[in-house]
Amino acid sequence: MPNRQYRLVVKGELSDHVQQAFKGMTLTRQQGDTILEGPVRDQAEFEGLLRRVSDFGLTLLSATAVRDVAGKETGT
Repeated sequence: MPNRQYRLVVKGELSDHVQQAFKGMTLTRQQGDTILEGPVRDQAEFEGLLRRVSDFGLTLLSATAVRDVAGKETGT
């Protein structure tokens, strides 16, 4: 997995305390949900993000690769 920018959308608005568990990710609260966006180096880091979502008991609404490191849009 190349270094890509990912966007994870979780149900509910996360507190600033929970945001600390997602260092390196930008947090945006929007219409009752939270968007976490930031760079993901590899598969292990991506799986770690998903594990944290699960550990906090959050509902993952979507996880999308939005672009690679060079800023090129992805088709996934």
